[in-house]
Amino acid sequence: MARTRFKGDRGLTWRMGGVSLGLGALYVAFGAVLLTQTSLGAFGIVIVLAIAWGQWFFSDTLALKSMGAKVVEPEQAPELHAMIDRLCALADMPKPRVAVAVTDMPNAFATGRSPKHSSVCVTTGIMQRLDADELEGVLAHELSHVANRDVTVMTVASSLGLLAGFITRWGMYAGNIFGGRGNKNSGAVFLVVFLVSMVVYFVSFVLTRSLSRYRELSADRSGAYLTGRPSKLSSALVKISGDMARIPNRDLREGQAISAFFFAPAINRESIGAMFATHPPLQVRLDQLAKVSAELSEQG
Repeated sequence: MARTRFKGDRGLTWRMGGVSLGLGALYVAFGAVLLTQTSLGAFGIVIVLAIAWGQWFFSDTLALKSMGAKVVEPEQAPELHAMIDRLCALADMPKPRVAVAVTDMPNAFATGRSPKHSSVCVTTGIMQRLDADELEGVLAHELSHVANRDVTVMTVASSLGLLAGFITRWGMYAGNIFGGRGNKNSGAVFLVVFLVSMVVYFVSFVLTRSLSRYRELSADRSGAYLTGRPSKLSSALVKISGDMARIPNRDLREGQAISAFFFAPAINRESIGAMFATHPPLQVRLDQLAKVSAELSEQG
């Protein structure tokens, strides 16, 4: 965890470490298959690593563009900037870029490769629905993602699944490059690469979802402790979750690419199974915030 005044979370640290080790093993396995089973050899690994580095380096820019968000200066959004300035000073952390996405979907997210190279984005929908204290709670939640660096791990985790899918699609359109040492075995070699890519994608998908659910709970706790007003974050969660159901699916689908980074899930997929959910259930988050409120009351 970065050195800030956000309350530490050893559980999050251990989970990020475990996910990072798992992703490292997947990278090694994926690279070994490309090196030994395809004619791409080392060139294929260079391509994969270059794409992964590109997504990591430009992660905040890509995420903002996917939402059609624009970076705003203090004179363009003075109240929003003032709020983030106060929270960053309170947390003793670098100020991220501030962006606004013009959409009725009430949400917010943080992205970036490090606390010094990060962005926090809010939608016009969330600013219209929340009062100042509720919005501050949401922003404290998002800033904790940056301070804890879990947004960086999530970016890397997401990129590996993307790479696996990219290699699979690439092979489908150019199957002859998977001919190994002879075109006679190109079909079998492509099948191996395809299956390995699918396994890599699935494992990275599960790792990402598992970390995503815990990081949301951790950010709720950290943000609530920082502001000292967990009830305001609870109020924001209830408002956003209730209003999200009234947003047209067409608008919600626009944010599906970065759904795991949102403050609240764009589309509730609890019916599919907890393993595939990007966020913990609303009631679990509210119960946790109630406990934080009780702890703060006892301390005060």
